[in-house]
Amino acid sequence: MGSFRQIGEFMADTIAAIATPLGEGGVGIVRVSGPNSLSIMKSIYRECPDEVIPRHVYYGHAVDNHGTVIDDTVSIYMKAPHTFTGDDVVEFQAHGSNVSLKLILRSVIASGARLADPGEFTKIAFLNGRLDLSQAEAVIDLIKARSEKPLSIASDQLNGSLGQEIVDIRNHIKDVLAQMAVNIDFPDEDIEQVSYDEFLEELMKQQGRLGKLIKSAEFGKLAREGIKLALVGRTNVGKSSLMNGLLGEDRAIVTNIPGTTRDTIEESATIGGYPIVIVDTAGIRDTDDVIEQIGIERSKNQIDIADLVVMVIDGSGCLEDEDFEIAQHIEGKQVLLVINKEDLGITIPESEIERIQSILNCKGVVNTTVKTIEGIGRVREAIENVFTEGFVKSDGGNIVTNERHKDALVRASESLAHGIELLKVYEPLEIAEIEVHDAFQILGEIIGETASEEILDTVFSKFCLGK
Repeated sequence: MGSFRQIGEFMADTIAAIATPLGEGGVGIVRVSGPNSLSIMKSIYRECPDEVIPRHVYYGHAVDNHGTVIDDTVSIYMKAPHTFTGDDVVEFQAHGSNVSLKLILRSVIASGARLADPGEFTKIAFLNGRLDLSQAEAVIDLIKARSEKPLSIASDQLNGSLGQEIVDIRNHIKDVLAQMAVNIDFPDEDIEQVSYDEFLEELMKQQGRLGKLIKSAEFGKLAREGIKLALVGRTNVGKSSLMNGLLGEDRAIVTNIPGTTRDTIEESATIGGYPIVIVDTAGIRDTDDVIEQIGIERSKNQIDIADLVVMVIDGSGCLEDEDFEIAQHIEGKQVLLVINKEDLGITIPESEIERIQSILNCKGVVNTTVKTIEGIGRVREAIENVFTEGFVKSDGGNIVTNERHKDALVRASESLAHGIELLKVYEPLEIAEIEVHDAFQILGEIIGETASEEILDTVFSKFCLGK
């Protein structure tokens, strides 16, 4: 990684931090990394042998600088470069007590380490070439994952899948740049020249790959941050019952009294492995009740920011003017139409269903009853299908979840597009080469090859201590 790898040569500090969350627990870990790790282990680990075998587990006692026993510990020494950071690493595993862990850390610092900055272990791993920058960022995504799918995406990126795809795209662009340089510098030499059409063919191919990565980010953001889902409908159509069914618990009050839900109710759930934030809105209707009016206004605000609106209608009755007013309010949003109370018989004319669908951006229609497990299952499946049906993966099977990555991809794509347009009108290669080179450099920001110190500081400031 060019100059950034060289920085690691001057980072001779030995750093330490508590690597597990503070609080009561069975085990807590103090992590040490740097050239003095082994000497620190020998200093505070009372039973430490003269010759420490790497990756061998030692049981004994951690002591302070006065020789007073702090706690029983299991100690492990891992020798560079085969560690997470690429430097020597020691871990002290003690009982999960805030007091004992802080005392062990204090003893470690007194023996020659300093307290690590947030994310500094991972930053050193990046600087030592153990991870590219996209892999480093995947570490924090892995830690913060709230459900199965975001965890899986982060795990793939930690394994280097996104970084490898970016490297491959950059290598193809680099080959184009190299041939452009040949055409520019040796126009009259007996050296094989590449035509404009050949440049265009290759660059448009890489442009397409960037386009898929950018497209994947639309879904990636939802998978990472959670999908906001708003339940709407007039009063007593089954919204609260549906919410309770999706959550698997009685969170919303269900009665036959209109206006029971007077405010928005927001809860988190997991559907198809994706994090979902479900908002049960107050029934939207005309009312003189001031409190209910406030709830209805909040409901409208929640609808505006929702990624998906689930509109529930009563299939056992007739559609009312209120249903169509609600439909008009959510016009333009992605909508899943749930026709509830199938168990009582669907009596709504098909023409009325078609009429309300014509107003909505309808992504699916579900006939069901939300009082049964099977009925709730149909709705869950339909919600999952809405979000997985049209989502795009890159050619390398990657999904972009990081806003910094998306921004860099968009900028790189724009530069590459400018270069392509210049080639199409046969502008001098020297001009097109500038745009193509810009794209190459911008893509390097994603993996850290061309990232500035400011970018690095921003990335690693988001980490917790001890990672």
